[in-house]
Amino acid sequence: MLMYIAEYLASFHSGFNVFQYITLRTILGVLTALFIALVVGPIVIRCLSQLQIGQNVRSDGPETHLSKAGTPTMGGLLILVSIGASTLLWSDLGNRFIWTAVVTTGVFGTIGWVDDYLKLTRGDSKGLSVFRKYSWQSAAALAAALFLFFTAKTPVETALIMPFFKNIAIDLGWFYIVFTYFVVVGTSNAVNLTDGLDGLAILPTVLVAGALIVFAYVTGHANFSNYLAVPYVAGVGELCVFCGSIVGAGLGFLWFNTYPAQVFMGDIGALALGAALGIVAVMVRQELVLVIMGGVFVVETASVILQVLSYKLTGRRIFRMAPLHHHFELKGWPEPRVIVRFWIITVILVLVALATLKIR
Repeated sequence: MLMYIAEYLASFHSGFNVFQYITLRTILGVLTALFIALVVGPIVIRCLSQLQIGQNVRSDGPETHLSKAGTPTMGGLLILVSIGASTLLWSDLGNRFIWTAVVTTGVFGTIGWVDDYLKLTRGDSKGLSVFRKYSWQSAAALAAALFLFFTAKTPVETALIMPFFKNIAIDLGWFYIVFTYFVVVGTSNAVNLTDGLDGLAILPTVLVAGALIVFAYVTGHANFSNYLAVPYVAGVGELCVFCGSIVGAGLGFLWFNTYPAQVFMGDIGALALGAALGIVAVMVRQELVLVIMGGVFVVETASVILQVLSYKLTGRRIFRMAPLHHHFELKGWPEPRVIVRFWIITVILVLVALATLKIR
């Protein structure tokens, strides 16, 4: 929105042309989302407390979590408001990639809100049934996949790019729709499963979003993409602003969510943020790189799948409790130790992912 105003003002003074640069608008997006989150955060927390919107703790979870019962949840609303406001202020609203990201994030956030609402009204940790949740997620992901498939302007937009290799792009054809579905739904639920400790999910999300800024900028810049042998996708660089808004909103939320948390994001935040990372990775053609830098999310999800399969097939559990962070808690690791070590692992994985830009 402000970009258009700056474009108009540039006809009176050339200095306003600086707002046409994606780099500047990305920085402003980060700062705007951060400012909104820090200012609105205390208000949201106070309102959630007054409305008695408190966390319902799993009855079969670690005993140390019982003290978290009643902590305000659905704080993801704060994240979504910050991301939405910042993105709409600083991005090019005529860009189809921006609207795909914003709408997908909003729809998954709505699904999460319904899930959180049902948990609160029922007074337990179960919300939407698995069938209903996955049905709505599937519909949203497939809608986004179909839109991207039919609006693709070049073959590379629907091809699978292989990290560490030059000029290898596998034409997915119609399978692109199915592939995109799995990336978006899978990432959404992976972030949701990881969101079990104070700050555990939000900082890895911020780190991955920060790395996606780099990938979006390179992919959307003809000269840089050519130099680094990355397929060029016109217009996708605008996603830098969206990812920057995630970074700012995430850091602002972490201010209140760090141990001991004053507020939890709930499914409204976790499902939305996971979907946002997934759909951005799809649009910048870096789905496989997302698996690398989102390794913590992948391992957390795998631990749940392996635990369920092992128990059903053999009657034995592989981990003391799933997701994996609970396993380490039950081994005696203090919560902050689990959180920080998972953060450190994510930093390393993000650096490895960024290295794929040069190691080809």
